[in-house]
Amino acid sequence: MSSKLPIGILGATGIVGQRFIQALEHHPWFEVAWLAASDRSEGRPYAEAARWRLKTAIPKDVARMTVAPATPKGAPKIIFAALDASIARELEPQFANAGCAVVSNSSALRMQADVPLVIPEVNGDHIKLIDTQAWRRNSGGFAVTNPNCSAIGLVLALAPLHRAFTLETVMAVTMQAVSGAGYPGVPSLDILGNVIPYIANEEEKMEEETQKLLGTLSGSHIDPAPFAMSAQCNRVAVEDGHTESVAIRLKKKASAEEIIAAWNRFHAEPQQLRLPSAPEQPVVYMTAPDRPQPRFDVDLGAGMTTSVGRLRKCNVLDWKFTVLSHNTIRGAAGAALLNAELLKAKGYLG
Repeated sequence: MSSKLPIGILGATGIVGQRFIQALEHHPWFEVAWLAASDRSEGRPYAEAARWRLKTAIPKDVARMTVAPATPKGAPKIIFAALDASIARELEPQFANAGCAVVSNSSALRMQADVPLVIPEVNGDHIKLIDTQAWRRNSGGFAVTNPNCSAIGLVLALAPLHRAFTLETVMAVTMQAVSGAGYPGVPSLDILGNVIPYIANEEEKMEEETQKLLGTLSGSHIDPAPFAMSAQCNRVAVEDGHTESVAIRLKKKASAEEIIAAWNRFHAEPQQLRLPSAPEQPVVYMTAPDRPQPRFDVDLGAGMTTSVGRLRKCNVLDWKFTVLSHNTIRGAAGAALLNAELLKAKGYLG
């Protein structure tokens, strides 16, 4: 008998669902025991139902699994959700109400007042909101979310600076990889040789999620961080890796050396607890004048490390710099997995 905790994946055939399967293949704490997807996949072997898009092979035991109906009946008590927001808004509460721990990558519940939106290195204490949820009181179930793929790299870069110097203004312009649109994503004739300066709802997500993530837990709610935040989002012809050009104003003035030191020494509870998916360094400053770049740096820390570079003075605000993070690992499946590891370490998963 395996001593690992059985988990289920909602939306298992999509790109993020596939990333969950890849990350869990050799995980020391969790194992895939149940897969669910759309009606057209139900009842089929996973290898037949999924169009596998990753560079590693489908794990053999997962390939043979039959895709189950997307209902709580027969599902394990720990669920990783990789669903479109419209579907997640209906299904995730059903699973939480049935007593499941729902660890979601969807945007559906992120801004709900009693649902924690968590990056473990930044605001792990926000998981205490779980105890205010009606699902928790009624069935023992609950929901926890991770941020948008563009917000998570940004916030990892901002958190050390906000703690040390206090942010007053943040402006971010993103260049987001096509994998962030899922599969089949953006048509080639739309993206090749082009930049698309619009991603539906992305700018709003970045702005409100950043302020919730860097906000303060106050009883049964989060007080958002009070700094001004503006985001502009673009889709570019890159496979994996969201790059962001960021400018900030700080309340407490800081030198370049102090800012770089804040990034490089940034460690938190996931590193102290040695959680399996936690990178040794969550943020790394790159000194080369033309880095970070997706082609060379996106897989740093097994895709869980955020790279920062090109720190320089800003003539409008105080400082500007470049941020890179892996959008389907740190920005999606890896983020949810790290949340689940923190939940287990804190006793929420038994």
